[in-house]
Amino acid sequence: MLPVRGGDGRKLTAWGIRTTWSTVGDGEFFCPGCGGDRNYRRRTGRRRFTVLGVPLLPRGDAGPVVECQACRDRFDTDVLDHLTTTRFSALLRDAAHTVALAVLAAGGTSSRSALEAAVTAVRTAGFQDCTEEQLESMVEALATDEGRLGLYDGPECCGAALSIELHEALEPLAPHLAGPGRASVLLQGARIALADGPYIPAEREVLATVGAALRMDADEVARLLSAVRAP
Repeated sequence: MLPVRGGDGRKLTAWGIRTTWSTVGDGEFFCPGCGGDRNYRRRTGRRRFTVLGVPLLPRGDAGPVVECQACRDRFDTDVLDHLTTTRFSALLRDAAHTVALAVLAAGGTSSRSALEAAVTAVRTAGFQDCTEEQLESMVEALATDEGRLGLYDGPECCGAALSIELHEALEPLAPHLAGPGRASVLLQGARIALADGPYIPAEREVLATVGAALRMDADEVARLLSAVRAP
């Protein structure tokens, strides 16, 4: 914009481009500027050529952009691809719970040490009120509802429904985890499986499915599972 001075010496804008913004949506996102979960407005703009502050000629559209309602910074809309901390925590909790149930379903709940390891993993993920009795009851209930987790027809058979359940819980999380984070989720399941002794084939198959859902290479999964030792 070109500044000029008025009669009283103040700067006035003779001409320039002004953008008028309109809100077309809102929601919650993780703001890179604030560094936390914030409300946002999704906005589009119209540019106009102005003379002495009066809009005259249209000069095209602007945006869309995402505007943080806290810091007022504007970002490209791809910022919405990042999870909020609340959503990320929820996905981690669900992942830990699903993996624990799947491993217990594969190895059985007769071992107290396996149940204790599962409860520890689930509580660490955020379900503080989880108990051994709750997990044991869930696995028993799943055994009569094969459509939910597709429990095993034999010691080496991983049900298709179980695989779907694991993929649904883990795939949305995988793009937002670095390598060590993915390994951590897998190893939580491995420690549950090993709590009562060496892996059985069904447990290995569940853990291989966990690795695949987390977009981990099969060789990496095998290496990590071999590195964990039974207590």
